[in-house]
Amino acid sequence: MKSLFDLYCINVLVNDVKTNSKEVFLNDAFVCVKGVNVDRHQYIDEAIKRGASFLIVSKGKKYPIPYVKVKNINKELINILSNVYSDAKNIGIIAITGTDGKTTTASIIRDMIGYDYCGYIGTNGVKGKYFNANSENTTPTIEYNYKYLDKFAKEKLKYATIEASSEGMLHKRLEGFKFKIGILTNFTEDHLNVHKTLKNYLKCKKKVFHNIDKDGLAILNMDDKFYKQFRKSCNCSVVTYGKNKYSTLRIIDYELFPNKTRIKYMLKKNIFIIESPLVGEFNVYNLSAAILTLLSLNYNISEIRKRILNIKTPYGRCEFLNYNTEYKIFLDYAHTVNGIKSVLTYLNSIKKRKIITVIGSAGGREKEKRPSMGKVAQNLSDIVIYTMDDPRYEKVLDIVNEMVDKSKRNYLIEIDRKKAIHMALEMAQKDDIVAILGKGRDNYMAIFDKKILYSDLLVLDNYFKK
Repeated sequence: MKSLFDLYCINVLVNDVKTNSKEVFLNDAFVCVKGVNVDRHQYIDEAIKRGASFLIVSKGKKYPIPYVKVKNINKELINILSNVYSDAKNIGIIAITGTDGKTTTASIIRDMIGYDYCGYIGTNGVKGKYFNANSENTTPTIEYNYKYLDKFAKEKLKYATIEASSEGMLHKRLEGFKFKIGILTNFTEDHLNVHKTLKNYLKCKKKVFHNIDKDGLAILNMDDKFYKQFRKSCNCSVVTYGKNKYSTLRIIDYELFPNKTRIKYMLKKNIFIIESPLVGEFNVYNLSAAILTLLSLNYNISEIRKRILNIKTPYGRCEFLNYNTEYKIFLDYAHTVNGIKSVLTYLNSIKKRKIITVIGSAGGREKEKRPSMGKVAQNLSDIVIYTMDDPRYEKVLDIVNEMVDKSKRNYLIEIDRKKAIHMALEMAQKDDIVAILGKGRDNYMAIFDKKILYSDLLVLDNYFKK
């Protein structure tokens, strides 16, 4: 790591740069950035207690450890990170945004480009050629993005797929970077607990396309009803995908199977067929964005067709689990109205008997979507079992009561998620599908301000061991 103090000519040992006082270790520099809801100057004492050796501040007069005072501390943070992690900007960033589909699209693009050339940063963690790390956020904080991309560059990777969440853009976690490619999966109402209005949410998503390099490329879903608004945000070349007849990559038709999808495309008046190991209509769209990405990187259709065989279903996304049962067990992270509708519509297209859905809604998040989530779940399932899903400071039963569609009688309530999953498994018969939605492969349950060890997958493993 380059010396931070090439910038300040002060001889102080610094191991790392942090903006969160709780993450400070011995000999870290603490940068007192000002966020949307927080001013890190308030946490200087905690940072010092935890071992900070240097401060970058924008106010105050005296501190008990060496410090530098600057005018624009948020701008200064970019200068610091660019100096410390100078190789980070050598990576071609492929930024994926959208309400649904970010993780899958980012993951399959990495699978297709190859792990020797492309890294990944998102909900499923950080994955380089050899380097791996966990991530607390879909889009990590800015200092971690610089650090991870710098590591990718040192591993000789050329690209990185990054999930660019609306909260990540709101909190400027990708500030200072220009993207090689920006991708829109879709846009539907969500996260209004953070953004307050749909207009604000849309504004944060559009920032991804403002950040594309002028020589870069925007890849947009032309079937999305907000397509034109995103198109206006682009100051670079644009290509599109979708069923719309004017799409660059047009989806002509597709056949859904339990373990694959066959898709007919048109590109520049040429028609070709792709067989994908991914399932569901939503993954037809995700794959289309990935195909356009590889085309832009000069791969031809023949090579892309081969590389599609390298795709692995991302953990916790549209994942069928094999426990040698006569019924199917399906795990998915779906927690938005559109996400729930998409996966259950797909399951209805392949079901032979009943769909039993286990679902909840996160506490401390947008309450307005809960009735719609419940209505979609009950309309597209034979039985719904409502349960806990990261309740935080809310009562689970209060959350569930806001979800339940009482005009229908096809639901049960079991607030203990483990018991709810057991109930669904014991209820299932031959050719049924048990759909466990909301948490995917998360390894915690958020209760109050704690993350308690919990995993749907572990519940299933233990159930079948017994």
